[in-house]
Amino acid sequence: MNNKIGIIIQREFKERVQKKSFIITTLLTPLLMVGLMVAPMLIMTYSESEQKNIIVVDDSGIVAPQLQDNDEITFKPIPLPIDSARKIFRDNYFAILHIGNDILTSPNNVRLYTNESSSITIESNIATQIEMVLQGEKLKRHNIENLPQILADIKIDVSLQSFKNDGDEEDKSSSTIVATVIAYILSFMLYMFLLIYGVMVMQSVIEEKNNRVLEVMVSSVRPFDMMLGKILGVASVAVLQIVIWIALIACVGYLIIPHIMPAELSQALALLEQGLPVADTANAPDSGLLQAILALTDTGYLVTICVSLLLLMVGGFLLYAAMFAAIGSAVDNAQDAQQLQLPITLPIILALLIMLSVINDPVSDIAFWFSMIPLTSPIVMMARVPYDIPTWEIVVSLVLLYATFIAVVWLASKIYRVGILMHGKKPGIKELWRWFRYK
Repeated sequence: MNNKIGIIIQREFKERVQKKSFIITTLLTPLLMVGLMVAPMLIMTYSESEQKNIIVVDDSGIVAPQLQDNDEITFKPIPLPIDSARKIFRDNYFAILHIGNDILTSPNNVRLYTNESSSITIESNIATQIEMVLQGEKLKRHNIENLPQILADIKIDVSLQSFKNDGDEEDKSSSTIVATVIAYILSFMLYMFLLIYGVMVMQSVIEEKNNRVLEVMVSSVRPFDMMLGKILGVASVAVLQIVIWIALIACVGYLIIPHIMPAELSQALALLEQGLPVADTANAPDSGLLQAILALTDTGYLVTICVSLLLLMVGGFLLYAAMFAAIGSAVDNAQDAQQLQLPITLPIILALLIMLSVINDPVSDIAFWFSMIPLTSPIVMMARVPYDIPTWEIVVSLVLLYATFIAVVWLASKIYRVGILMHGKKPGIKELWRWFRYK
């Protein structure tokens, strides 16, 4: 019987791996993921917005002379009432900025009348400049000599360096930014993975059921073994794809990045690895960037993430694939499956929503318990792993996940054995419960 399961696994594996779509998606997905991460930075770096001309009507006479033009905004003060300015300057000007005469006592007495669609960036730029001017005016009333020089001297930018306090003599750098980015990307990837591959199993069962293939196979293979072989076969395809992605990303990280890294950045990283301080100069790399690179080049950290990703991905897929396979066996087409599919997809969506909370506080009670509940643990636990949580929590979560998979396979097989021979009937929840109770 085990040999029959192996044959089914082999068939499912070869059927999917030999497709051109598998090869194309396997090779292009890592490039697409890198492109999605790099594209926003490139767009922000090279995109140039048109400079906005803004008319300024300053009834107070305090703010307008101190507004500074920049690459985004050009200010033009005029001595006109606001009503006249709004009528006259409608063409060739982006907006009219009106500052009230009591701006120092009423900071909210500022209005921007736009002739075109505005943006958060522009409005934030204007508000920040006005805030700085008002703060400076209020400080002048304290009659402090050399106030600008004093403010320049006391201005300090603190760059916080984070290290893991694990009792070792050697400090281990940690980066919350890196952990957050990795948690978000991998959790969202798991969310898509569970839905896509789970639905793939369901559609495969529906197709084989309509082609009467399952009726032939069930004469020589038990329904439980048939379902388990199909699930494990698709899981092996998913594992192969993830392993290839990890290998490609590792090759890019260790073979390409060191050659394109600037010399100053390489020297700063070498100093941090030796526990030496980096020189505080204008050309010195940002400490946050250095810590991020150190975290991404920590072999132990990356191995923990990759192993956890594989185990959570496989466990989550096995759990949900069993339920999707049961649904596929109970219906004749994808449209009928949508109603039964909703109770299965809701926990996946809930896990994604909880993941956003986990990123803010990975050690909260809600993060801990939802990372232990098997239906949500693959996504939620994957969001917690990059934050270097205790190993025992990962182990307990995995044990519960795989134990639940075994129980769900046994339950789903009871529906599967009846559903694959049923045709022309759209079952409901009550009907599925009746199938489950059949002996």
